Amino acid sequence: MTKPLILGFLMVLALNSFAQTSRAPKQEYQLLPGKSFVQSKNWYLLTLFESLPDVKTLLEKDSELANVASSKYKSLETSVRECKNDFRCYTDKMKFSPEEVNAIGMRLEALYDENNALGELMKQHLVPSGTYILFKGASGRELLRKAWEQDARSVNHAIEVYAEGKKPNYPAIDSIEFKTTAKSYPVLVYDVTDIVRQERKSTGLFFGPSMHYALQFLEVNERHEAADYEPMVATVNKAAFERVKKIDWNKFKYTLILVPGAGPDTYDRGLSEGGMLRCRVAALRYFEGLAPYILVSGGRVHPFKTKFSEAFEMKKFLMEVLKVPENAIIMDPHARHTTTNMRNGVRLLYRYGMPVDKPCLVSTMRSQSYYITNDAFVTRCLREINHVPYKLGKRLSETDFEFYPVLDALHIDADEPLDP
Repeated sequence: MTKPLILGFLMVLALNSFAQTSRAPKQEYQLLPGKSFVQSKNWYLLTLFESLPDVKTLLEKDSELANVASSKYKSLETSVRECKNDFRCYTDKMKFSPEEVNAIGMRLEALYDENNALGELMKQHLVPSGTYILFKGASGRELLRKAWEQDARSVNHAIEVYAEGKKPNYPAIDSIEFKTTAKSYPVLVYDVTDIVRQERKSTGLFFGPSMHYALQFLEVNERHEAADYEPMVATVNKAAFERVKKIDWNKFKYTLILVPGAGPDTYDRGLSEGGMLRCRVAALRYFEGLAPYILVSGGRVHPFKTKFSEAFEMKKFLMEVLKVPENAIIMDPHARHTTTNMRNGVRLLYRYGMPVDKPCLVSTMRSQSYYITNDAFVTRCLREINHVPYKLGKRLSETDFEFYPVLDALHIDADEPLDP
């Protein structure tokens, strides 16, 4: 048996073994959208707390958690009266302190029971969703706490970057819109704080004021990229999604052909020369019949706050210039880096019900192709998203190589609110 065949066999064996465990995600699981896609993609546990009536009632009736909610709302009232021109006075009060994170985590553990609403949340949603799959070795109680701690850190991170001006992981493309040193900036922070105070008069759930605060600052920064084109199965990916169940997968060697995006350098250009050339390579492989889909991946990334989506522009080029049919093109308009091109590709094929035991293909230009298959890229994935979302297969050419999906890709990234 050749090395690629052995790798493929081992991948299938591992996936089947994982799928048989009760801690595995379920491909048929449908993510709840919550009140917004920005919210649910970033903080899925908190979205479940808010969306599931029995869970919501349990948490709201708990006196300790109710006290947290009341305290956070009082912080809003206090800050609009007292903080004046110190914008950090406002924001600090809305973040979760380490003591609060720990106390809430302990309380959630104490409330958890396999047979109550939190236990059902775990069995019916948290585990099947795969959104916290990197914690799969934890017990139900431990997983609940770990997911809470991640969401709390993520809420804090969004406030730190988009209210306080902390540098994000990639400052050139993801930074705050405003100058925090400007004399007018404390006025904006006051206004946002007061709006949140007015909208959160009903204290409700313990995390509500802080999560709403983070969402409000993402909104005023016009940083809603995580929701672009959603729900995609009903918009830009509708034709491709509806075709999935009709495909005879045995006729294709690969599930899909992934094309990583390449953003232009100027605001007046929608698609870069690199994006065009990558599309041409992928179209060649598609018309050779290697896969039923081309997946174009890239968000509104370069230059800073561009209005052009790499994936959308690549899809348009594939259709209009290269004559690839729309029902053969899947868009990932959210990825902001090569790491998340790979990760989001795995997420979409999994969520859309495609085979996870078949190899996929990456088709791009030579330099990027060899960059992705280099060990340094594995190191980058581990550093930036805490996992490697693929297993490499064989190289087919200078521009094409195989990969196998790894379901760790389903885990939410806590420090990238524009593409979590």
